[in-house]
Amino acid sequence: MRIGELAERAGLTKDAVRFYEKIGLVESRRLPNGYRDFPPETLPWLDYVRTAQRLGFTLAEIAEHGRQLHDAPDSAAELSALFEEKIEVIDRRMAQLTSLRAELEQRVGTGCPMQPVGATARRAQRPSLAGPTPGATPRRSTTGPA
Repeated sequence: MRIGELAERAGLTKDAVRFYEKIGLVESRRLPNGYRDFPPETLPWLDYVRTAQRLGFTLAEIAEHGRQLHDAPDSAAELSALFEEKIEVIDRRMAQLTSLRAELEQRVGTGCPMQPVGATARRAQRPSLAGPTPGATPRRSTTGPA
Protein backbone atom coordinates (compact mmCIF):
# COMPACT_ATOMS: atom_id res chain seq x y z
CA MET A 1 0.00 0.00 0.00
CA ARG A 2 1.45 3.39 -0.95
CA ILE A 3 1.82 6.16 1.60
CA GLY A 4 -1.09 8.29 0.34
CA GLU A 5 -3.57 5.42 0.56
CA LEU A 6 -2.26 4.36 3.97
CA ALA A 7 -2.45 7.90 5.33
CA GLU A 8 -5.98 8.39 4.03
CA ARG A 9 -7.26 5.06 5.35
CA ALA A 10 -5.57 5.62 8.73
CA GLY A 11 -6.83 9.19 9.03
CA LEU A 12 -3.29 10.57 9.18
CA THR A 13 -1.22 12.89 7.07
CA LYS A 14 1.55 11.56 4.87
CA ASP A 15 3.97 13.54 7.04
CA ALA A 16 2.75 11.67 10.12
CA VAL A 17 3.29 8.33 8.40
CA ARG A 18 6.79 9.44 7.32
CA PHE A 19 7.52 10.52 10.91
CA TYR A 20 6.34 7.18 12.28
CA GLU A 21 8.59 5.47 9.75
CA LYS A 22 11.53 7.70 10.71
CA ILE A 23 11.21 6.78 14.41
CA GLY A 24 10.71 3.10 13.62
CA LEU A 25 7.00 2.65 14.38
CA VAL A 26 6.25 1.49 10.84
CA GLU A 27 8.37 0.04 8.07
CA SER A 28 8.08 0.16 4.33
CA ARG A 29 10.01 -1.12 1.40
CA ARG A 30 10.93 0.99 -1.60
CA LEU A 31 9.47 0.13 -4.96
CA PRO A 32 11.70 0.40 -8.07
CA ASN A 33 10.18 3.82 -8.77
CA GLY A 34 11.19 5.01 -5.25
CA TYR A 35 7.70 5.00 -3.74
CA ARG A 36 7.17 3.61 -0.28
CA ASP A 37 5.18 0.40 -0.09
CA PHE A 38 3.66 -0.49 3.29
CA PRO A 39 2.43 -3.98 4.12
CA PRO A 40 -1.33 -4.37 4.78
CA GLU A 41 -0.80 -5.00 8.53
CA THR A 42 0.46 -1.42 8.87
CA LEU A 43 -3.11 -0.08 8.87
CA PRO A 44 -4.32 -1.93 12.00
CA TRP A 45 -0.97 -1.16 13.64
CA LEU A 46 -1.54 2.57 13.06
CA ASP A 47 -5.01 2.23 14.60
CA TYR A 48 -3.32 0.65 17.62
CA VAL A 49 -0.77 3.50 17.76
CA ARG A 50 -3.48 6.16 17.74
CA THR A 51 -5.51 4.32 20.39
CA ALA A 52 -2.44 3.90 22.59
CA GLN A 53 -1.68 7.63 22.26
CA ARG A 54 -5.24 8.49 23.34
CA LEU A 55 -4.70 6.22 26.37
CA GLY A 56 -1.66 8.26 27.37
CA PHE A 57 1.20 6.18 25.99
CA THR A 58 4.11 8.02 24.40
CA LEU A 59 5.40 7.08 20.97
CA ALA A 60 8.55 5.70 22.61
CA GLU A 61 6.43 3.50 24.91
CA ILE A 62 4.34 2.37 21.95
CA ALA A 63 7.44 1.42 19.97
CA GLU A 64 8.92 -0.48 22.93
CA HIS A 65 5.67 -2.22 23.82
CA GLY A 66 4.97 -3.04 20.20
CA ARG A 67 8.13 -5.11 20.09
CA GLN A 68 7.21 -6.78 23.40
CA LEU A 69 3.68 -7.55 22.22
CA HIS A 70 4.95 -8.97 18.94
CA ASP A 71 7.13 -11.46 20.82
CA ALA A 72 4.59 -12.23 23.59
CA PRO A 73 2.87 -15.63 23.48
CA ASP A 74 -0.30 -14.07 25.00
CA SER A 75 -0.60 -10.46 23.87
CA ALA A 76 -3.89 -9.95 25.76
CA ALA A 77 -2.21 -10.74 29.07
CA GLU A 78 0.77 -8.60 28.10
CA LEU A 79 -1.54 -5.69 27.19
CA SER A 80 -3.37 -6.00 30.50
CA ALA A 81 -0.05 -5.81 32.33
CA LEU A 82 0.90 -2.69 30.35
CA PHE A 83 -2.44 -1.08 31.17
CA GLU A 84 -1.97 -1.84 34.88
CA GLU A 85 1.50 -0.26 34.79
CA LYS A 86 0.09 2.83 33.05
CA ILE A 87 -2.68 3.09 35.66
CA GLU A 88 0.00 3.11 38.39
CA VAL A 89 1.87 5.89 36.56
CA ILE A 90 -1.36 7.87 36.24
CA ASP A 91 -2.19 7.34 39.93
CA ARG A 92 1.26 8.62 40.96
CA ARG A 93 0.90 11.64 38.69
CA MET A 94 -2.59 12.37 40.03
CA ALA A 95 -1.22 12.29 43.59
CA GLN A 96 1.53 14.72 42.57
CA LEU A 97 -1.01 17.02 40.93
CA THR A 98 -3.30 16.85 43.98
CA SER A 99 -0.38 17.85 46.21
CA LEU A 100 0.57 20.67 43.84
CA ARG A 101 -3.02 21.93 43.79
CA ALA A 102 -3.18 21.94 47.60
CA GLU A 103 0.05 23.94 47.80
CA LEU A 104 -1.23 26.44 45.25
CA GLU A 105 -4.46 26.83 47.22
CA GLN A 106 -2.40 27.62 50.36
CA ARG A 107 -0.57 30.36 48.47
CA VAL A 108 -3.69 32.10 47.16
CA GLY A 109 -4.04 35.49 48.82
CA THR A 110 -0.63 35.40 50.52
CA GLY A 111 0.58 38.51 48.72
CA CYS A 112 3.75 36.76 47.61
CA PRO A 113 3.03 33.33 46.22
CA MET A 114 6.70 32.68 45.48
CA GLN A 115 7.66 32.36 49.15
CA PRO A 116 7.57 28.96 50.83
CA VAL A 117 4.21 28.01 52.31
CA GLY A 118 3.97 29.30 55.88
CA ALA A 119 6.68 31.98 55.38
CA THR A 120 4.11 34.77 55.58
CA ALA A 121 2.82 33.43 58.90
CA ARG A 122 6.36 32.98 60.25
CA ARG A 123 7.32 36.50 59.17
CA ALA A 124 4.31 37.94 60.99
CA GLN A 125 5.46 36.20 64.19
CA ARG A 126 9.09 37.45 63.95
CA PRO A 127 10.05 40.75 65.62
CA SER A 128 10.46 43.61 63.23
CA LEU A 129 13.92 44.96 62.52
CA ALA A 130 12.44 48.43 61.94
CA GLY A 131 12.03 49.13 65.63
CA PRO A 132 9.32 48.82 68.22
CA THR A 133 5.72 48.45 67.26
CA PRO A 134 3.86 51.76 67.72
CA GLY A 135 2.13 51.84 71.08
CA ALA A 136 4.30 49.06 72.53
CA THR A 137 5.96 49.53 75.91
CA PRO A 138 9.73 49.68 75.51
CA ARG A 139 11.65 46.88 77.24
CA ARG A 140 14.42 47.71 79.66
CA SER A 141 17.88 46.47 78.98
CA THR A 142 19.56 44.60 81.83
CA THR A 143 23.05 44.96 80.40
CA GLY A 144 23.22 48.66 79.55
CA PRO A 145 23.29 51.84 81.62
CA ALA A 146 20.18 52.79 83.43
